[in-house]
Amino acid sequence: MRVKILLSVPLRFAVLCFAPISLLAPSCYSAVPGADKAAAKGTLTGAAAFTDFAHEAPGIRRHLTAADLPAPAPGESVDHGANMVPRPNGVWPLAPKGFKVELYATGLENPRLIRTAPNGDLFLAESNSNKIKVFRGIGADGKVKQVSEFATGLNLPFGINFYPAGPNPKWVYVGNTDGVVRFPYKNGDLVASGAPEKLFDLPGGGHLRGGGHWTRDLAFSKDGTKLFVSVGSLSNVDDVDTHPNEFHRADVLEFTPEGKFVKVYASGIRNCVGEAINPTTGDLWCSTNERDGLGNNLVPDYVTHVQEGGFYGWPWYYMGGPSGGHQDPRHEGKHPELQAKVITPDILVNPHFASLEMLFYEGKQFPAEYQGDGFAAEHGSWNRDIRSGYEVIRLPMKGGRATGEYEDFLTGFVLPNGDVWGRPVGVAVAPDGSLFVTDDGSKSIWHVIYTGK
Repeated sequence: MRVKILLSVPLRFAVLCFAPISLLAPSCYSAVPGADKAAAKGTLTGAAAFTDFAHEAPGIRRHLTAADLPAPAPGESVDHGANMVPRPNGVWPLAPKGFKVELYATGLENPRLIRTAPNGDLFLAESNSNKIKVFRGIGADGKVKQVSEFATGLNLPFGINFYPAGPNPKWVYVGNTDGVVRFPYKNGDLVASGAPEKLFDLPGGGHLRGGGHWTRDLAFSKDGTKLFVSVGSLSNVDDVDTHPNEFHRADVLEFTPEGKFVKVYASGIRNCVGEAINPTTGDLWCSTNERDGLGNNLVPDYVTHVQEGGFYGWPWYYMGGPSGGHQDPRHEGKHPELQAKVITPDILVNPHFASLEMLFYEGKQFPAEYQGDGFAAEHGSWNRDIRSGYEVIRLPMKGGRATGEYEDFLTGFVLPNGDVWGRPVGVAVAPDGSLFVTDDGSKSIWHVIYTGK
């Protein structure tokens, strides 16, 4: 039945590619019939806000709330992982009107999180090959000018950050799966100038498909006094009380920049894959994978500011109950004293989206209405009957606060028959205000440029 549904999905996009004289890098503009019309109708709410890949197109906004959540339906739960295929000729990511998408680099090894150094270099975690690479410059053909291996021999590196903040950091911090290290750094270094310094250990490793999260992201507080480290759960919904291997997992942990453990900053966050500091408010934000196994439309992934000392429900509860949180039926009757403490996140995105790296846009290239908004990479579902996610979304803000909506920004990574050729992971803003997106499906980095055309 699933195959029949997927094959019935119509082709909802077209991609127009114009090859410049060099013939080295086509510049592609996306045209999405009906997208502007759909966006003009306003924000989709209620049941209409639940989506799948066939109904994702640049410019469409959705606003899910806790009141929209259905009852648990574990019988709907499926293992429907991405069927990965090579990107077909002529197929390209789709961006809103006025944006151009170029292929910056390809043939990479598991490109994951990407962060911009103060001098404009792009630092990339190639996690499975245990490397950090540096990408510098853009040639006339739109491709990277120089690539260097900054560090090798790491252990599933993911998070990358620079310290102290400002134009001249002295350190590059890297989140391995089992701890945090830092390398001495000065602007322009293409190769680490010294051995890594181990700052502290973390619970390491994990197993995908419903549990076990190995990524560790890093963010420094706006004043530079705190280092926030995200550690996802080992399991889907194991009871922390009876599974000691969940200790200091599904948490955001606070350390000093020198590596001293301070406290559990926030808990019950199943897997905060991406962290970012909101430049307007100074708040820590998390891009979070919620639990699986409760049906196609439960539980929403989310992007939210993180309250110090806050509890976000995992594993016993999830957001939206009449008394603070809905009890997960797999933990019936446990910890009633925590129900009222469950915090509902700021932005609920569709369930099983697999929300990964996020950032706040402070560039000057995009239209003014993008200033201060967030972006998040959605890696795509596996526990949903019809695929969803596989896109980059925009997170509208007003005065540094979320509106609760999100908007499809970069789509087209799933073919009409449901096969998948691309999976967004990371987002980074260049000094000129353009956006880079890593894609571990096609092993590429995409470059999104606003031209106004």
